[in-house]
Amino acid sequence: MLLGAAVRRGRAGGGAARRWRSGAAPRREWVPPAGRACGVVAYNSRSRSKEPLVLAKDGVATWYSCGPTVYDHAHLGHACSYVRFDIIRRILTRFFETEVIMVMGITDIDDKIIRRANENLKVGHLLCEESAPFPLWFFEEAINWMPIWIGKIQDIPRLPMNISPVALARIYEEDFKQDMASLKVLPPTVYMRVTENIPQIISFIKTIIANGQAYATSQGNVYFDVNSWGERYGVLTAVSPDTQGEAVDTDKRHGRDFALWKAAKPQELSWSSPWGKGRPGWHIECSTISSAVFGKQLDIHTGGIDLAFPHHENEIAQCEVYHQCEQWGNYFLHSGHLHVKGSQEKMSKSLKNYITIKDFLKKFSSDQFRMFCLRSRYSSAVEFSDETMNDAKNVLQAISSFIRDANAYIKGQLVCDPVREDVLWERLASTKVNVKAAFADDFDTSRAVAAIMDLIHHGNRQLKAVTKDAVSPRSSVVYGSITSYIESFFNALGMSLEERQVAVGGGNTALLSNVMDELVSFRTKVRNYALVLPEATEAVQMEEGAVGAKGPKQEQKEKRRQLMQERKPLLEACDSLRGDLAAFGIHIKDRSTASTWEMAEGGRAEQQAEEKS
Repeated sequence: MLLGAAVRRGRAGGGAARRWRSGAAPRREWVPPAGRACGVVAYNSRSRSKEPLVLAKDGVATWYSCGPTVYDHAHLGHACSYVRFDIIRRILTRFFETEVIMVMGITDIDDKIIRRANENLKVGHLLCEESAPFPLWFFEEAINWMPIWIGKIQDIPRLPMNISPVALARIYEEDFKQDMASLKVLPPTVYMRVTENIPQIISFIKTIIANGQAYATSQGNVYFDVNSWGERYGVLTAVSPDTQGEAVDTDKRHGRDFALWKAAKPQELSWSSPWGKGRPGWHIECSTISSAVFGKQLDIHTGGIDLAFPHHENEIAQCEVYHQCEQWGNYFLHSGHLHVKGSQEKMSKSLKNYITIKDFLKKFSSDQFRMFCLRSRYSSAVEFSDETMNDAKNVLQAISSFIRDANAYIKGQLVCDPVREDVLWERLASTKVNVKAAFADDFDTSRAVAAIMDLIHHGNRQLKAVTKDAVSPRSSVVYGSITSYIESFFNALGMSLEERQVAVGGGNTALLSNVMDELVSFRTKVRNYALVLPEATEAVQMEEGAVGAKGPKQEQKEKRRQLMQERKPLLEACDSLRGDLAAFGIHIKDRSTASTWEMAEGGRAEQQAEEKS
């Protein structure tokens, strides 16, 4: 099939460039690329169906990711998309032995960045003019922006009044990178800024004009001529350029034509070009940056579903004109929106319904958010609420609890009846197969997690504690293999599964763990002393001349009763300590002569301790 596709592509190639220059080009179906399949079938927005993921170079995936426009803090909607694709990247690397070369473009010059910098400057001027009148709009602006100017909101950069757009972008670019690190998102192979690629962008635009698909206007703007691209425009979405209306109050020829170069406005950051001073349009940036690294061959392009049109659609048109190729970007993967509970609208700054990543991480941990993302398909919309986050936390708690119990069993701290090893080995083997099959089916993480939870269910069924000491040997190896696989599974997906994990911002995690270990160890010694009473013969010997009116047996009973009464306060103190710690989210489990501890919610203990201090 691939050979046939290549032959068809070769036959069509000669006339393609002539058609592009002479008039509208016909729509063309997606063609499977030449190369080697990596073992995954992925939903491709370009073909609008699941396709085998075929890479041009065996074992290497070239990947372009649309990065942020850095004018403000990133929010949870951004985080959801980046974490989901980080999971996919890790799956390709760890489960399908594919090296990923990823480029992320950083939009560091844009209308939003300029507007944000100008608003800072405008208010700065007003604040400096003591006698200046303050109209109503100023006070409305002040209500929205004052916390940022005076720096009273924690974690918000204190921006100077006269900050330039480039400096503002650098501040929020670094802020974005810190947020990604907090979420354990792997950095791309390379970040590339728009402002560092202006000459390449200008050259890219000149080539599109030379190929007949763009035009410059007398006002210094350059637009892509969508009509000239004919039915080839609308690869990702059912868009027909013939249905668009004429432009109004603009120098465009047609309403759907989009800017490649924007003429500079007064006192606006700009660069010299053959069409006058100006700056790049949004869509041309990603096309140029991706092409500068990967040329005309790109395996994977990713972004949120809201970027499919017009951004990715325009990228495809620009690149296919520039490279004179039939198909640029073989696979387009889009993540679904993050919705706030009770709303069909996505989380966004424009709707003012967003939560910044920094604020989110004050309440939840990165592992909890990653589990939230794992429990749905990356391409589907997902609802964010306290309920869905609590669900993710409960799943993590169940996993950590099983690992602790299994480790206690391996150490001999948890005594159980004989284990059916053959059943557990079989379950472990089938889980590995099911997980790989789920990942191969469009990176179905929810199905993979379900397979892990099923394995945990069967492991837990045989970890039933018994009160008497068991004489049968422990099945430590099978439980060691199960916990090792579960931990390596989640580690591969970017999760630590640390039972004492706290939310980002708690700097004393290791200290807390060590203190709790020592505290529980001391409590265990006290509890064992209180519970273990002397044997009958020992009780008699503890009193010299234990001969009296009462017989030896009666003497033993009274002595034991006296010891129990004397040691009762120790047991009560142990129980009281356990209850007090439970209020802070730390639970102690007493098992025979040993005790273990766990934290119910990441960070809860430290948060409550801070509230009481």
